[in-house]
Amino acid sequence: MSDSDEPVVLIVEDEPDVAETYRLWLEDDYEVRMAQNGDVGLEKLDAGVDIVLLDRMMPGLSGDEVLEHIREDDLECRVAMVTAVEPDFDILEMGFDAYLSKPIKSEQLVETVQNLLERSEYDSLLQEYYSLVEKQATLEATKSRAELADSDEYDRLKAEIGSLRDDLSETLGGIEDDEDFIATIRELSDADEY
Repeated sequence: MSDSDEPVVLIVEDEPDVAETYRLWLEDDYEVRMAQNGDVGLEKLDAGVDIVLLDRMMPGLSGDEVLEHIREDDLECRVAMVTAVEPDFDILEMGFDAYLSKPIKSEQLVETVQNLLERSEYDSLLQEYYSLVEKQATLEATKSRAELADSDEYDRLKAEIGSLRDDLSETLGGIEDDEDFIATIRELSDADEY
């Protein structure tokens, strides 16, 4: 995220009126950056960008090519293709997180951005959770029950794991239609039974 603590959305769109419309829909809740083509989009893309709204067909560097650069550089932003190109089987090979067909409504765009941010938050929480559960498992494999019972650090670790599990469940509530996330949270609950 940027210094302003608002999530950053980068709009890469060659139609100025469309880009401006998206900006107006999002500017109250997000820091919005705009790029009129793929080359400028890559210049404005940095680790502070959370979401990229990417037009697929642009002169010069296409949205498909920009997406390839994003994934090759292992940038952690989420990408929504926002395009008039009808999806075909070629999308199966593409690394986007959402695909919106133009024209789109403000509610659809705002909801997509919110969902992608929730997924990012969930991913971060999940990584932290797994790290802590691994530490717990390591301690439980190497320390006696008495040592664990006497350890304030171990108690804090268990409390933090419980708190993260609650955060994960809460975050999951916003993306409850995603079967993969539901399966993952169930696995987390099972894995917590060390």
